[in-house]
Amino acid sequence: MTWTVVVPVKVATAAKTRLAGDLSPAQRVALVRAMAVDTVAAARATPLVSQVLVVTDDPDVDADLHASGRGGTRWASLLIVPEPSGARGLNGAIAAGIARARADRECPVAVLLGDLPALRPVDLAEALRAAASHPLAVVVDADATGTTLITAAAGAELHPAFGEGSAAEHLRRGHVALDVPAGSGLRQDVDVLDDLAAVSRIGPGSATARVLRALVPGVRPSVA
Repeated sequence: MTWTVVVPVKVATAAKTRLAGDLSPAQRVALVRAMAVDTVAAARATPLVSQVLVVTDDPDVDADLHASGRGGTRWASLLIVPEPSGARGLNGAIAAGIARARADRECPVAVLLGDLPALRPVDLAEALRAAASHPLAVVVDADATGTTLITAAAGAELHPAFGEGSAAEHLRRGHVALDVPAGSGLRQDVDVLDDLAAVSRIGPGSATARVLRALVPGVRPSVA
């Protein structure tokens, strides 16, 4: 069984506003674009993933992802689609991505947020293997309130509920919480400055590492 992974990426200039007091607009944009590149690269290098479908209206992110090239001996296909007009925020964009992923066949689908720069293919592979045993599953973020990954088996409907308190809401909707270690890059999303420090400790991907070297001392690239 292979998965299609949907990754929503906001327009970089409008993303990560909680970092606005700590980073300049240019730094935030560079960080968002780098995190998207590293997240998508890790997903494309993950065993069990056959396609990564990115939903974004940012032409620079689109260009970055197409320019990032191949990595390793296996590399899932990449499809980038625009956010449809009328989509209602993040969940609307994700729903459109899920619909596109399942337009031709009922396949297992995972939704992965695009701000996981310390993600390693092995982390995602282990989570997807565990998720295959459940109709619906979820990975809770490092703060234990948000969500970084939701999954649905083939034939199971997937209704995203990202936003404040998303972990509790996904559990309420029947998602089984996957046992992912606290220090996993799959759990470490980025919202505030402390999250960047945590990413630097885990080890970011190469694109994010280049951005963080100027922001967080001692940053080291991922060793995926």
